Amino acid sequence: MKKIGLYLLGIIVLFSLVSMVVSKIIYDGQFPRYERHDETVSASLRYVDLEADYPRQLVDFKSGGNLLKGYIYGSENSLGLVVVAHGLGGGADSYLPQITYFVDHGWRVFAYDATGSFDSEGKTTKGFPQALLDIDAALTCIDSEESFQELPVVLFGHSWGGYAVANVLHFDHEIAGVVSVSGASSAMFMIMEQGESMMGGFIYSQYPYLWLYQRVLFGEAASFDSVEAINNKDVPVLIIHGTEDDMVDYNGSAVIAGVNEMTNPKVETIVQSIPGRNGHNSLFKSEAAVIY
Repeated sequence: MKKIGLYLLGIIVLFSLVSMVVSKIIYDGQFPRYERHDETVSASLRYVDLEADYPRQLVDFKSGGNLLKGYIYGSENSLGLVVVAHGLGGGADSYLPQITYFVDHGWRVFAYDATGSFDSEGKTTKGFPQALLDIDAALTCIDSEESFQELPVVLFGHSWGGYAVANVLHFDHEIAGVVSVSGASSAMFMIMEQGESMMGGFIYSQYPYLWLYQRVLFGEAASFDSVEAINNKDVPVLIIHGTEDDMVDYNGSAVIAGVNEMTNPKVETIVQSIPGRNGHNSLFKSEAAVIY
């Protein structure tokens, strides 16, 4: 029995060591650095085409050890300040349609490239909670800027950014409102959901190791979830999600999936269910765009 016990212990130790290595490789592989898209083949808007009508100021701020690049639009607008948090794989310029819309309607906009994205520093995007640490750093920068002091601050985030704007309510910032689009409720929920699509049920045997690795990287922020954040603050929150989202499951890891647990009376939702406009990115499309 003693030999059997030692044998089983050895298997457990070996499995744990291999799992830690595998978990790190898989996790890190999902969060590479993202450079600017090749504008010769990209169909997205280019700032160079909009520069004359939408001048912007550049600002730098630190998030951890990396210097991030920020962009201020509509510097004369006074309705409020919209902070735009982009999705994984993109940068601030990926949301130029939304940014210009806000500017046209009287808002000042503060957008930024997150860690490891576009013009910001960072060898990788590091992990899902990094978006949360980056928006905390952006808001800290905004809090210290005198020109923003009289403006109500509204957060707008999509995907990775949708997770960040909801969960940053765990931090102590003065926020007037939040719009979370296609966001995930928690980093761990999202990691497991994506892992299951890659590895099937085996991913659940890796849960303790993924949880530990993420905790080592990000500390307490790795455990934050949007339901608790939204319930803890008396802040209006608009949650938008597509019913056929293939990246953040509408009935799974999505912020909107936890709406029945939210006690904040200022929570509102928009469910996009129109075919062709109810996916992760397609919900931004107009009816005319779908037809085209």
